[in-house]
Amino acid sequence: MKAVDSHLLTLLKASSQFIVPIYQRLYSWQEVECAQLWADIIRAGSTPAIGSHFTGSIVYVAKEQSTNTSAEPDLIIDGQQRVTTVTLVLAALAARLEELPEGQREPWDGFSPRKIRNRYLLNDDEEGERQFKLILSQNDRDALIAILQGTEPAPDVATRVTENYDYFRRKLKDPKLDLSVFCRGLDKLVVVDVKLERGVDKPQLVFEAMNSTGKKLSQADLIRNYVLMDLPPKEQAKVYSAYWRPMEQEFSGAEESQFDEFVRHYLTIKTGEIPRLDDIYDAFKTHAATFTKKDETIESLVIELRQYAGRYCAMALGKETDPALRNAFKDLDQIKADVVYPFLLDVYTDYELGTLTRDDLLEIVDLVTSYIFRRAVCRMPPNSLNKTFASFSSSVRKDRYLESVKAHFLGLKSYRRMPTDAEFLASLKSADLYNFRRRSYFLRMLENHGRKERVTIEDYTIEHIMPQNEKLSAVWQEALGTEWQDVQLTYLHTLGNLTLTGYNSEYSDHAFAKKRDMEGGFRDSPLRLNKGLGKLETWNVTAIQERAERLADDALKIWTLPVLSPETISEFQGKRSESDFSIEDHPYLLREPRRSLFETLSAELLALDPGITRQFRKLYVAFKADTNFVDVIPQKARLILSLNIPIETLHDERGLAWDVNGKSHWGNGPTEVSLDEDTDLNYILGLARQAFEFQMGGE
Repeated sequence: MKAVDSHLLTLLKASSQFIVPIYQRLYSWQEVECAQLWADIIRAGSTPAIGSHFTGSIVYVAKEQSTNTSAEPDLIIDGQQRVTTVTLVLAALAARLEELPEGQREPWDGFSPRKIRNRYLLNDDEEGERQFKLILSQNDRDALIAILQGTEPAPDVATRVTENYDYFRRKLKDPKLDLSVFCRGLDKLVVVDVKLERGVDKPQLVFEAMNSTGKKLSQADLIRNYVLMDLPPKEQAKVYSAYWRPMEQEFSGAEESQFDEFVRHYLTIKTGEIPRLDDIYDAFKTHAATFTKKDETIESLVIELRQYAGRYCAMALGKETDPALRNAFKDLDQIKADVVYPFLLDVYTDYELGTLTRDDLLEIVDLVTSYIFRRAVCRMPPNSLNKTFASFSSSVRKDRYLESVKAHFLGLKSYRRMPTDAEFLASLKSADLYNFRRRSYFLRMLENHGRKERVTIEDYTIEHIMPQNEKLSAVWQEALGTEWQDVQLTYLHTLGNLTLTGYNSEYSDHAFAKKRDMEGGFRDSPLRLNKGLGKLETWNVTAIQERAERLADDALKIWTLPVLSPETISEFQGKRSESDFSIEDHPYLLREPRRSLFETLSAELLALDPGITRQFRKLYVAFKADTNFVDVIPQKARLILSLNIPIETLHDERGLAWDVNGKSHWGNGPTEVSLDEDTDLNYILGLARQAFEFQMGGE
């Protein structure tokens, strides 16, 4: 790594071309940053005592090793925002100077339109993209090229490039501006010129160090740069455009933190640990290192991340196309229970793989929502929920999916339990639901349950039938009885006294009879929540309690307990035995063509001898004679066959197997070999046959 102080314009002049890699953030400087740069240029140009103005560092890595006869472009990994902005300033300045009379077009030596373009913006002896000193990424690329060519950028593409260029054009047209001062200030801009050599320096480590202070990049930015930065340029473009960019687009419009939350859930699934939000990037790097140690590639990691992102966006960002599932996920979002997503991401993955049906998925989502909502109403502490759902998938029996989920909910004990119907009913009738965080969701569900034409409760406000005013009118005091103050204190914010109305201001603190009979009153209300209020003569403790009882019974039909027979529950209690596993517990075996390959392999191995059996285990599939002679470990990209034969005994003329004796590995054998759809299956079967014969004592 070489780092030297350099004038920014000298750096632009010396470089044949800077390219902003596709994985870098879009150009994002706002007018406030542009205004600060403008002020710095003017101050430096108008103050002789200022010999230079430091603007930061430019860190770039050679796209390929340069030679004496070729000058390859440099990839900017830090500083692209200021390089882009200064390029826009120079382009705007050249355009402004061209508008002046010919004798005034070079207000400072070296700053004429032709010299600005040929030294800092263009390579005048090149064609195509090679003619531009700076190439941006994505939408910014075409906008900058249009500006440098003097044409109009596409009007339908929103980018800060055109907005900031127009800003500088306006500033440069100020008749009070001394252009010589401005040019002099530009010439004083200084940067730290940091050049990295590919294959020698580690761009990712330098990038992290450069961004360890000041405004932090988002976790998404850091992860994107981590997975793409060290790939060769062609692979960068492929992985970015095919997988990363579509994933980013799915999160467009969501808050920046939403991606961080998703990666946290993904890592919880993959590692069994729940990283802190501030540690997501470090946790992802650790996971990526473990992932690639298993002979997987960064590309396959990004593909997997992309797949999980699609599932998360379907659930959490309203991207689900199935109407019933979309409504269920919307209800889940309303109760603000992000902790459930590690479990539901696993469930949704199994739904995509065909392990469970759409109706089963729908019922599981409803059960999760019921579990969270019941606990919230019963004021049960939420601090255990993250661990509950982080480990939930380990209790799922994929051959009896829905039953095992129900059994696990019913088997949760102590502070993790699901409230009983009795507990739920009692809390519904007595709890303060007016100051309940999920009250809007609660009332919306009560109103719309069973409706085909859903009511948008956002058009209504919450009404206390018995008013909140501590100084109740004599009519209200008479209706509530001599203990009216205690009645108001006890029942004011409870379910029986709360409803919805579009006439809140008209109702005010009026007597019940007036609220009932006025235009838009309870008697005329189309809302189910107000059903029966128009027939009551008075509003008192009895009426409140009876209405609470009715609405609580309705709530029991919405937020239900799972139902299983005692015999079925007992089947799922205790530790799961090895005989309980099936192919459904191995999602990498379920999709074609992998399933066909596995079934063909199984048939051939079982055909070796009538006494051979196949048993599905939690982590592998065992093929047994006296004991395991081959274990098949399903992985995303391939199958690993664990052969119970020493490698020195195995006749492997192609050298495909490797020794794992004394190393950490799944399966029971000391030797492993890989199998996928492109492998010579007959040759691999020959190796497996040797393992069988070795166990049986044959030659």
